[in-house]
Amino acid sequence: MESGTIVLPRAEATPFRSAARRLLVALIVLVVIATVVWLDGGGYTDVDGRVSWFDALYYATVTASTTGYGDIAPVTEQARLVNVLLVTPLRVVFVVALIGSVFEVVTASARTALRRRHYEKVLHGHTVVVGYGTRGRAAVRALIERDVAPETIVAIDRDETAAAEAVSNGLTAVHGDATRDAVQRAAYVGEAAQVIVAVSQDATSVLATLTSRRLAPQANIVASVREAENAPLLHASGADSVVVSSETAGRMLGVAVDRPRAASVLGDLLTPGRSLDLEERPVADVEIGRTPRSLDGLVLAVVRDGRRLTYYDDEVGSLQPDDRVVVVVVPSAS
Repeated sequence: MESGTIVLPRAEATPFRSAARRLLVALIVLVVIATVVWLDGGGYTDVDGRVSWFDALYYATVTASTTGYGDIAPVTEQARLVNVLLVTPLRVVFVVALIGSVFEVVTASARTALRRRHYEKVLHGHTVVVGYGTRGRAAVRALIERDVAPETIVAIDRDETAAAEAVSNGLTAVHGDATRDAVQRAAYVGEAAQVIVAVSQDATSVLATLTSRRLAPQANIVASVREAENAPLLHASGADSVVVSSETAGRMLGVAVDRPRAASVLGDLLTPGRSLDLEERPVADVEIGRTPRSLDGLVLAVVRDGRRLTYYDDEVGSLQPDDRVVVVVVPSAS
């Protein structure tokens, strides 16, 4: 598989490989017919009075292709019976194999073109997930649990097996190195609404984020990083949000030591579909002018002009029409 190509959801072999197998079947049929005729050479007549191996192969070719010039013909009952019971069925197999090869190549190419056009139409305002490893798969699960359609998610991974796994899970996948422009262009990153960078190496995360930001200046880019010291690099590379995996895991472990129930609550908030969930939504008309604490739900933060403000921040005051609020919800009620 070439780097930077879209992986289509097909499990069957390529049409040319399938055609090669069919041609091999056709050749085997010819050899079998020629061998049968040669072994029973006395049962056939030829212009020179004898049937050699080359004559037998010639007879097999013109017979299997239904040309039948008549210069070599079965004359004994045994030879004619063999033609009825063996050669004729093999002739049918030969013709079907050849016609099937041509049909396979033509129809498979047409199906591939139609599927590619379909994906190109879907890939607009979609989500690109760079890296389909542990983090990438978890991010995709979270998206799907939030009712994001799998066909609107594109996974990029340099490992062909991971790309194939993404396809088997209903995603579109691109096989290649996400730090390269050509690979991200194949995923239509320029048309994406959001990009999630979930690779395991911080350096790769920075380069992939740089590439995504250059190709998709309007997209919301969320990136993960192992070490906190590399988070500023990701922000400078164009990431809108950065998740530090090592610090997040370490924080959870530290809380769980002496505050296990608090850690359990954090786990619920971080795991979609559990007893608690987080939601970011626009302020409703009836909520404009009210304070975050006066709302029915539990408001944790207010997003205003791209800045995140805590609910108790004096700067928040009353909610404005363009504000967004981050609230704690019960999944079944959201």
